[in-house]
Amino acid sequence: MRSPLRVALGIIFALLGSLWSLQGFGVISGSAMSNTVTWSIIGPIVLLAGLVNIYWGWRTRT
Repeated sequence: MRSPLRVALGIIFALLGSLWSLQGFGVISGSAMSNTVTWSIIGPIVLLAGLVNIYWGWRTRT
């Protein structure tokens, strides 16, 4: 049995982490977050947390 809530939250975190990473690295411009070192660090961390949640939500058996 999979945990759909954990997978859904993981997807949201992964998408936000991707967006923040791209803004931090300057790929997506037009924001106060663009070309900022802070978001270049926070983004990949949130992305990794999202991927871990997706993995554990998919693998967890209840």
